Amino acid sequence: MSDASAHVVIVGAGHAGGTAAALLRQYGHEGPITLIGDEPIAPYQRPPLSKAWLKGEADADSLALKPTEFYAENRIDFRPSVTAYKLDRGAKTVALSDGSTVSYDALILATGARAIALPIEGADLSGILFLRTDAHAEALKAQVGPGKKLAVVGGGYIGLEVAASGRALGAEVVVLEREPRILARVACGALSDFFQGYHEKHGVRFELGATAAAFVGENGHVTGVKLADGRVIDCDAVVVGVGAHPNDELAKDAGLECARGVVVDLDARSVTDPAIFAIGDVSHRPMPIYDRMFRMESVPNALEQAKQAASAITGRPRPAGECPWQWSDQFDLKLQIAGYAFDVDEILLRGDPATAKFAVFHLKGDQVQSVEAINSPPEFMMGKQLILSRKPVNKAKLADPSVSMKEVAA
Repeated sequence: MSDASAHVVIVGAGHAGGTAAALLRQYGHEGPITLIGDEPIAPYQRPPLSKAWLKGEADADSLALKPTEFYAENRIDFRPSVTAYKLDRGAKTVALSDGSTVSYDALILATGARAIALPIEGADLSGILFLRTDAHAEALKAQVGPGKKLAVVGGGYIGLEVAASGRALGAEVVVLEREPRILARVACGALSDFFQGYHEKHGVRFELGATAAAFVGENGHVTGVKLADGRVIDCDAVVVGVGAHPNDELAKDAGLECARGVVVDLDARSVTDPAIFAIGDVSHRPMPIYDRMFRMESVPNALEQAKQAASAITGRPRPAGECPWQWSDQFDLKLQIAGYAFDVDEILLRGDPATAKFAVFHLKGDQVQSVEAINSPPEFMMGKQLILSRKPVNKAKLADPSVSMKEVAA
């Protein structure tokens, strides 16, 4: 595109949208930038919401991506508490909830994703919470403390992070997971077993194969979760963490190709309209190292795609492709995951889970496809390099923690 005077409109002021706005200025864009956000505050980090924020170890200032004055100082027209409800691609305009219409030369959709609600009886009771925004985190913080009973529906990473924080705050915590194991969709069995055992040592209770059939309550507030087998799990509050759905309705209504997210190319540009980009949780993107298209929900993905879109708009070379990765902090554990375990035929364990310092490598032939590292930064960092390079590895060395990862990757 490379028109220095172009008006860039960014719909969505989360991690992806806020980063894209800052990068456009950093990359030398001189034209107007409008950043539209449906929350009342400037872009902020979301991962700490289930950890540091919930435990009172972080505040709004520490979570902010940039100081509030950054946007005005950099001529970014930030419009909080406003939603976009109609996109007219022919006229290149976006209609907003405050009654205004904004024109664009380039449009970046960074509308993120929303928590999936359970369509069951009692879902409208108070005390049933989600965790996507700072407002959600504040509501949860008010419900969790010593003597409180917290039920977490969903044994994924968000659910486990909330469970760990809940225990740190003194609450009784039970995790309800409909699958036979926690992390069933995102991690190997060894990792599931390790995390369950670690949480249980810290007082978290698990109900596996447990499907929430209804919420029960008194005086409009939740008091329990009724399971499909008829049992009722008593609680003072519930956190539902069963996944998220991309906010791609604006794009769909405008005729953009979507597949659980806006379909984009390697520049984060819509395959339907060259003037429109989609980044972060709302995009369905190519991942060349796996020869696949998929949607990723992670901060590193949001940052990578913000770079791609800002580079394309300002005429910079396309950034080098990155290895997908994410992390999760629970108690004193740091889990770092690189890559995806597509079509793997072997899993290698490096280290001893009993030490809470180990890594699990997923291989296809003699190539690393993915690594899950617990308190093991070298395995994570070198694992990322091996995933990107596709370099064959010596499996015996990889499985031997006495052999350095540098030697494994040499």
